[in-house]
Amino acid sequence: MDDVNGYAEQALELVKAYAPKALMALVVLILGLWVIGMITKAMVRVMRKREVDPSLIPFLKGLTSTLLKVMLVISVIQMVGVETTSFIAVLGAAGLAVGMALSGTLQNFAGGVMILVFKPYKVGDFIEAQGHSGTVNSIQIFNTVLKTPDNKTVILPNAPVSTGALVNYSTEAQRRVDLAFGIGYGDDIDKARSVLDEVIAANRIDKSRIYLIGYSRGAFGAWAMASQFPDTFAAVVPIAGGGTRHYLNRTNENAAFWAFHSTDDDVIPLSDTVVMVQRLKELDRNVRLAMAHATDKQQIIDVTLLGL
Repeated sequence: MDDVNGYAEQALELVKAYAPKALMALVVLILGLWVIGMITKAMVRVMRKREVDPSLIPFLKGLTSTLLKVMLVISVIQMVGVETTSFIAVLGAAGLAVGMALSGTLQNFAGGVMILVFKPYKVGDFIEAQGHSGTVNSIQIFNTVLKTPDNKTVILPNAPVSTGALVNYSTEAQRRVDLAFGIGYGDDIDKARSVLDEVIAANRIDKSRIYLIGYSRGAFGAWAMASQFPDTFAAVVPIAGGGTRHYLNRTNENAAFWAFHSTDDDVIPLSDTVVMVQRLKELDRNVRLAMAHATDKQQIIDVTLLGL
């Protein structure tokens, strides 16, 4: 009987010692769960307002809620008086082991989150990344799936895509396409002009963006066509070539002229371009002259296209 009374007294002492702590821990647990619910709801509202990908919202909500609840439970256990140092150490060691084992997968996951949050591209965009080009078919947590123009499926891990160079061809509504068509000296220039007019009429083309570019001997032709067909081209870009200055008064007053010439040109002298530019200035045309220290044809063309 004495033993029973002793156990009862010990139990009573334990209740007196731990009841306030347990009660406080219960209150903290209830309030903590309520606060966590409010935080996750607010986070969801913010993500929807910022148009975060719908497939990412429940995942981030669940991950945040789980982490906060684990922290809450550990805090509540500590309030009761239970030592949690060993428990936390075990969790940390387990987390480190899992992280090392899944390091590549976690990197892809982080890359997928970055892509879905910052949206460098979206489903339907045509992109070029990691040596592959195609239309984005889907953006998953770990991978991005592309459909190539020849109907192949390419699966790219998100980690290198999110950190590497990326070209998105669908960002801008309009994109310049450079198409080069050669016209020989013996060809019918009027027929070439009529073909150009047919192409313009058959397609939705902004006539204010039609440029005439000619290099070297082709630049002589560019100067001539600017005088012969003044209303066709919005801008004329002769590269390293001259012409007959006396016909420049026939050029379009609203057209822009941007002449390029290399100071190292040993075939066609720079003075041929300078004479044409000076005449256009006398006619009060919109004209610019750019000189570059380039000897290679492709170098000069690259510099010219970079400036346009």
